[in-house]
Amino acid sequence: MPTKKKPQVTASPERRRELLDTAAEVFAAQGYNATTVRKIADHAGMLAGSLYYHFDSKESMLEEILRTFLDELWHGYDSVLDSRLGPRETLEALVTESFREIDRHRAAVAIYQKESKHLAVQERFEFLADSQAKFEKAWLSTLERGVAAEVFRADLDIRLTYRFVRDTVWVAASWYRPGGQHSPEEIARQYLSMVLDGIAVRVTQP
Repeated sequence: MPTKKKPQVTASPERRRELLDTAAEVFAAQGYNATTVRKIADHAGMLAGSLYYHFDSKESMLEEILRTFLDELWHGYDSVLDSRLGPRETLEALVTESFREIDRHRAAVAIYQKESKHLAVQERFEFLADSQAKFEKAWLSTLERGVAAEVFRADLDIRLTYRFVRDTVWVAASWYRPGGQHSPEEIARQYLSMVLDGIAVRVTQP
């Protein structure tokens, strides 16, 4: 006789979020390929079979984790981009939103950093490549506007600057811990001060 498929049950939003948060932490720490449903269930304090009542696979869990993170990221980014701020103010707001997302979804950001390149070639995760292209366009156009408006230096290598800002912002997911000494807004302020104003003391010429 064919094996009956376990029915999917609807968990409360709070319980579903708890399970996804647990899965995100395991994926981030151990890597997607090395993570099994059993490992996630062990960290959640439940049997692997019980987890299947809420999610049909680890792929579906990962997809929901990454989609939730990117949906929230683009809600914040689109709000900034629609505000028609000046280029410097836009860059500052995008950086601040990025650190806020690291605060909200640190594990998801770490997964995205480590796994998106090889996941994006799979049909189920094509949305990652689409988001990356949109992300690049938003940052490059902001930098280009700044150069055109003479807010940023004319000799700026736009694409190199974009890569530097992108990588140095998102790598914070590897060390940032929510509830620490500095808020995401304070970290963004310090980061922007270093990027836009440098770290050397300016010497006034006599």
